[in-house]
Amino acid sequence: MEWLSNLVTLFVEKILKLDINSKIGGSVQFFLYDTIKIFILLSVLIFLISYIQSYFPPERTKKILSRFKGIIGNTIGALLGTITPFCSCSSIPIFIGFTNAGLPLGITFSFLISSPLVDIGSLLILMSFFGGKIAIAYVVVGLILAIAGGTVINSMSLEDEIQSYVKEMPNVDAEIESLTRKQRIDYATEEVKNIIKKVWVYILIGVGIGAAIHNWIPQSVIERILGNDNLFAPILATAVGIPMYADIFGTIPIAEALFLKGVPIGTILAFMMSVTALSLPSMIMLSRVIKPKLLAKFVAIVSVGIIIIGYGFNYFSYLLV
Repeated sequence: MEWLSNLVTLFVEKILKLDINSKIGGSVQFFLYDTIKIFILLSVLIFLISYIQSYFPPERTKKILSRFKGIIGNTIGALLGTITPFCSCSSIPIFIGFTNAGLPLGITFSFLISSPLVDIGSLLILMSFFGGKIAIAYVVVGLILAIAGGTVINSMSLEDEIQSYVKEMPNVDAEIESLTRKQRIDYATEEVKNIIKKVWVYILIGVGIGAAIHNWIPQSVIERILGNDNLFAPILATAVGIPMYADIFGTIPIAEALFLKGVPIGTILAFMMSVTALSLPSMIMLSRVIKPKLLAKFVAIVSVGIIIIGYGFNYFSYLLV
C-alpha cells in the first residue's frame, strides 16, 4: 500500500507541517499510516472471512470434528480454528460447546490454540507488513503448535480436569440453518462492525506503542534487550506478551516496529504468539471451564512450544529475511 504511505507522508508534511525524519513527524506518519492501513485491511478481511465462516457455524464445525480422532482430528480441529473467532475470549464459548458434546480433549485444545493464533486474515496482513515468507512461516508454525499441543494434552488423559458444570450442561444440537447470499452478506457486514468495535482500542494502543518504539527508543536499547546478544530474548518476549490482551491485529504494529529495529524474527513471533494464545484475560476465562491442573499444563505446553519456535526461527532467520 505504497500509495497510502505517500498520501499520509504528503498530509504530514504539507498539512501538518512536520518533518517525517524528525521524531515527532516520524511518529505521526507511522501512527496514521499503520492505523489506516490496518483498519482498511481488517475490514476487508473480516468481511471475506466472515462470509466463509457463515458456512461453518459451531453446529456444523462440531459435526465435522466428531468424525475424527487422534492426530487427524487434531489437525482438522486446528484447521477449522483458522476460520473461527479472532480472539481466544470469543473462541472459549465454542470450546465449551465442543467439550460438552464429548469431542476428544486433544481436538478441542487444538481448536482453542489455533482459533486466536492463526487465520486467513493474519496471513494476509502479516504478508503486507513482513512479506510472504514470514507470513506463511507464522501460519505454519501456529498450526503445528496447535496440533502438537492438542496431541500432548490428549495423551495425558485429563478429561476429569474439565469443570463439572460444563459436563452437566445440556447438549443442544441445533439444526443448521441454510442462509441466502444476502443473509451471508448481512452476517459478514455485521461481523465487521462487531469485531472493529471490540478491537479498535487495542489496534490504536498497538500502533501507538509501535510508533514509540520506532521513533523514540534507540535501536541500541532494543537490541540489548531483545537482540541476538541476549540469549534469553525469546523467553523474555514470551513472558512480556502473556499479561497483555490483544488479538493478532493489535500486535502487528509493535512487531513491525521491533522488526525495523533489528529484533530477530523468532523473538518477534514469540511475542505475538504469547499475546494472542496466552493472554491473561483469556486464561482467567478459561479457568472457569477447566481446573487448575489442566490450565497449568496448557499454559506450560503452549509456552514451551512458543519459546522453541522463537529460538528455531532466530537460528534459521536467514531463510526468511
